[in-house]
Amino acid sequence: MNRSTFEFVKLQGLGNDYVFIDCLDRPLPPDPSDLARRVSDRHFGVGSDGLIAVLPGERASLRMRMWNADGSEGEMCGNGLRGFAKYVFERGYVGDHAFDVETKAGVLRPEVLVEDGRVARVRVDMGRPRFERGSLPMAGAPDAPCIDETLSLGGAEVQVTCVSMGNPHCILFVDDVATAPVTTLGPAIEIDPTFPRRVNVSFVAARGPRELHMRVWERGSGETLACGTGACAAAVAAALTGRAERSVVVHLPGGPLEIEWSDHVLMTGPTVEVFRGVFFDPK
Repeated sequence: MNRSTFEFVKLQGLGNDYVFIDCLDRPLPPDPSDLARRVSDRHFGVGSDGLIAVLPGERASLRMRMWNADGSEGEMCGNGLRGFAKYVFERGYVGDHAFDVETKAGVLRPEVLVEDGRVARVRVDMGRPRFERGSLPMAGAPDAPCIDETLSLGGAEVQVTCVSMGNPHCILFVDDVATAPVTTLGPAIEIDPTFPRRVNVSFVAARGPRELHMRVWERGSGETLACGTGACAAAVAAALTGRAERSVVVHLPGGPLEIEWSDHVLMTGPTVEVFRGVFFDPK
């Protein structure tokens, strides 16, 4: 390939879609943030919620880096990690069904679930959730949690629980996600000064002890059809506040995720390769 083109693969998990580029044998493009913005454009690019690079790791054999649609780099992406696991397993980059992947949120361990020789679902050990304000980060005493706390955020008084899954999440429990102000209050809370690195905002309705319904405003990408780390954070917040048990199904617009929280959080869900192509880069 010459400098103006590169091959890509697009994968999605519950409609949360990413363009993957393989950088195991070639260098990462010089400006991946700009590239993420351009490939994510659904009219002038490939169209996606962001860009993910497959790289050699230092703390594990493989490393995942991801950029949101606005070009900002995220610490982690649950749906993206499931796609990453499918990508590297089906190409023979790993031999075991469970393996470590280095991310900016730490080393995580996906396990691929194979049907008819293809990866259909992936279970990921997402690690331990954290609740201290400093782990998000979030304004206030660094060691103090924010659990069912009423705060002034985005110009509104809201009751929130905040959870770090390696990336920051602010969860609001609502009666009905269909009428929740996801596209108005979501972006306002995302950039509220309370969260110096911005925050993902989830609107969640509990429907019994084992079912949650959720919509999410993702930091740097807007409303998406699913958010894996957001579903984990929502399940943890629901259990922590007595709204649900520790094993739940989280229903997102793109479909369901199974979340279990004992010590670590386990996330299980599908991943699908959508298409492959060559992106022409005029720069």
